[in-house]
Amino acid sequence: MRILGINAVFHDPAAAIIVDGRIVAAAEEERFTRRKHGKSPVPFSTWELPEKSAAWCLEQAGLDPSELDAVAYSYDPTLVDDTLDGVDAGGWEKLRTLYARRVPEFLKTVFPGLAPGAVRFVRHHVAHAASAALASPFGDCAVLTSDGRGESESAVLGEYRDGKFVELAHQSLPHSLGLTYEAATAHLGFRRSSDEYKVMALASYGTPRFTEELRELVFASGDGGFRTAVVPWDRFAPPRSQDDSLLPEHADLAASVQRVTEEVLLDLARWLHERTGHTDLALAGGTALNCVANTRLYAEGPFERLWVQPAAGDAGTALGAALQLAADFGESVEPMPGADLGRGWDEGELRAWLDRARVPYERCDDIAETVAEALADDAIVAWFQGRSEFGPRALGRRSLLAHPGRAENLERLNDVKGREQFRPVAPMVLADRAAELFSRGPIPSPYMLFVHDVCPQWQDRIPAVTHVDGTARIQTVDRADDPLLADMLTAFERRTGLPTVVNTSLNTAGRPMVDDPRDALECFGSAPVDLLAIGPFAVRRKGWTP
Repeated sequence: MRILGINAVFHDPAAAIIVDGRIVAAAEEERFTRRKHGKSPVPFSTWELPEKSAAWCLEQAGLDPSELDAVAYSYDPTLVDDTLDGVDAGGWEKLRTLYARRVPEFLKTVFPGLAPGAVRFVRHHVAHAASAALASPFGDCAVLTSDGRGESESAVLGEYRDGKFVELAHQSLPHSLGLTYEAATAHLGFRRSSDEYKVMALASYGTPRFTEELRELVFASGDGGFRTAVVPWDRFAPPRSQDDSLLPEHADLAASVQRVTEEVLLDLARWLHERTGHTDLALAGGTALNCVANTRLYAEGPFERLWVQPAAGDAGTALGAALQLAADFGESVEPMPGADLGRGWDEGELRAWLDRARVPYERCDDIAETVAEALADDAIVAWFQGRSEFGPRALGRRSLLAHPGRAENLERLNDVKGREQFRPVAPMVLADRAAELFSRGPIPSPYMLFVHDVCPQWQDRIPAVTHVDGTARIQTVDRADDPLLADMLTAFERRTGLPTVVNTSLNTAGRPMVDDPRDALECFGSAPVDLLAIGPFAVRRKGWTP
C-alpha cells in the first residue's frame, strides 16, 4: 500500500511516505519554507499543511496523489475535549479542532486527484507510539509516549504485540509533563514549545533544591499516569525575559524541574515493565527528546534496551501515522533504516549550484582527508553530505564540525550560531571506539538522544564537548552506515590522536537546519565558517588556508 503521513496541528508540520511497508522519505516543512517549527507571527501558521514536504515525498515515491491508498493525519478531532481548563492556549482550541476536521477538504485542494475517503485520522499519541515501536529494530516491545498534549491526553503507555498496539494506560489532560516543562521554559525566559532543550542544558549548572516542593505538585499516580498541578513558579525564581541575565535560582529551578520529570518517567517505565515483562522499550513524544531523562531511563530503569524515535517530536507523528495505518491494513512494516530520510543532491547537481553561485571551489580527491586536515588546523567546517536528517538532531549530514580538544571552540561555535554560552555542543565518534571515551549511556547511540559520562582521562583531552557536569550527548558512527563520515573521523585521529570531533547542527539561531545547497551557501556566506564541504567539493573562506 501507498500511504502518505501528515502532521499539521500544533507545530513541526511534516510529511512522510510509506510504500509496501517501507519508509521511502520523510521531511519537515521547515526545511522547505525556512520557518523553524512551522512558526511565524501569524497564529494559523502553526497549523499549516506541509504542502512542499508532502509534494517532495510523493515525488520521491514516484506517485501522483491519485495513486495513494490513504493519507494518515496524526490527530483525531473527534477525540478532543475542548472544554478542558488550562489547555485552551488563548482561545484557539475550538478553531484548531475545526481546522483538523476540515483537513480532508484542504488536502483535496492541495493535491487534486486524491481519492474520496483517502484521509484517515490517527490518534496523536498512537501516531507517536507507532513512530517509536514500529520504526524500531525491536519488533514487539513496550512503548511510552509523552508530550504537551494530543487531542485530550498527554501520555500513553502500552505495547505492540504481533504489530498491533495494545494500550495499557493513558494520561488525560490537563495533567501533562510536557505542558509543565513548557511552562517552566517560558518562566525562564525561553520560547515555549521550542526551547525546552535550553532548560535541559541550563539544569546542569544548577542544584535541584526545589525538588521536594515540586514533587508535591508533579508526581506519578501509581496507575500508569501522573498528576501535575499549576506550579507557582515565582515562588522558586523570578520570571525572566529573554534579555535578562540568568540568575543562580533560574539554574536551580531548571535542575529541579528536570529532576522531577526524570522521576515521573522512571515511575511510568517501572509500571509499564511490571505489566508487560518486555525487555525493550520504545519512546516518542516531545518529552523523549530529553536526552538526560532518556539516560536515566536506560541506566536506572527496568528495560534492557531503549530506542528513541529520532524525530520524537510532533514531526515524527507524520511517519508514525503512516506506519500505524499500514499496520492496521495488515502490512508488514520494515524498521526505520536511519534518520537520513530527507533531500539529497548528486555531484552534478551540487556543481551546478556552485557554478550558479559563482563561488570559487575545488573538487577534492578525498573530501574526508581535506576536512580532517582543516579541523586539525582548528577550522570550523560546514559539512553537507548525503540526504538530510529527519528530526532535530544534526547527525553528520548537515553539521558544523570543529576540533574537540580546544576548550575555546565551545564559545566559538556558540558565537557562530548565535546561541547562549551555557549550551553544550556534541561529539561524534566511531561506534567501535565510543566505549573508550564514554560510559553510562547506551552504545551504539547513533541518533544523539542520550547523554554519556565522559571518562575522566578524556575530559581534559576533549574539553569542547565535555559539558559542565562531565557528560556529552554523543553520536556514534558506524562505518557500514556512513563510510565517508567514518573516514573523516579516522583521518582526524591520525592527525590529532583524538577519535572524535565536535558536531552541532548546520544553522544559526532562529533558523531551521540547512537543507538544500542554497541554504548551505547562504549559511557559509553569513557565518564565520572556514570551509564548506559540500559533496566532494570544498569552498574555502577567502584568506583562510590550512
